[in-house]
Amino acid sequence: MASELKLQSTNYENLKILAEYCNVNSILKRIGLRWKMQLLYCISEEVYQFSKLKKVFPTISDQVLAKRIAELQDEGLICKSEIPGTNPQQLKYSATDKGKDLIEIILALNSWGEKWEN
Repeated sequence: MASELKLQSTNYENLKILAEYCNVNSILKRIGLRWKMQLLYCISEEVYQFSKLKKVFPTISDQVLAKRIAELQDEGLICKSEIPGTNPQQLKYSATDKGKDLIEIILALNSWGEKWEN
């Protein structure tokens, strides 16, 4: 894990100056965590249960999967609800409008990357 930036460090000052002009770096840092956008995409495509996400990404640990799902929820990109008529009660995740907007941007970035990839 990366350590926290010291308030007196050059890196901290550089990030602060960059943020004054454009907040894209901090946004990319937040959404660019491993698995995060892949999970959001799968959830938006109806792969909406923990166990189904685990089947799509078998190498992700349960701990990391739970952490990324919690982050997506905290950021308002997905929401959790109960699946009616299941016993025991099962949960599903779905993309919020905010999450769907982000997926559109991610897919556009992907298309751009495919177009200009050498």
